[in-house]
Amino acid sequence: MKNSEIKALSVEEIKQKLVSEREVMQKLKFAHAISPIENPMKIRATRKLIARLETALTAKKLEN
Repeated sequence: MKNSEIKALSVEEIKQKLVSEREVMQKLKFAHAISPIENPMKIRATRKLIARLETALTAKKLEN
């Protein structure tokens, strides 16, 4: 998800996306702990997406 796409989302959409991405992150970490996943870079990409979403959410809250 690109930053321009994230900026176009509303506050509620960002919150929903954060919840879903955190669930994905938890599942990836759990799967990786049991047996190495095929592409461990997915964990890093998901973590960075969560950080971008949190940053966008904070920026939107400060605008209001």
